[in-house]
Amino acid sequence: MDELEAGKQKFLDVVQSIDSTVEVVIPTTPSNSLFLISLTKGANRKFITVPEDDVLDLPSEEDILAKTTTMLKEAIGAL
Repeated sequence: MDELEAGKQKFLDVVQSIDSTVEVVIPTTPSNSLFLISLTKGANRKFITVPEDDVLDLPSEEDILAKTTTMLKEAIGAL
């Protein structure tokens, strides 16, 4: 598994730990070094942008993991 796939998997794991009913769509490649990620719960959908570097560093950097987890909690709470 390459770095990007490991980061995407960690992102999915974080979302599932917050709310297992949220569906996540992560593009296969970033646009302008950003991933536009879709979070869907029921009829509600929210898009968030996550820098490519954050996705790459997610499995290994605790500060990136904490920042991303906080952002996801807020986004999922808004659904």
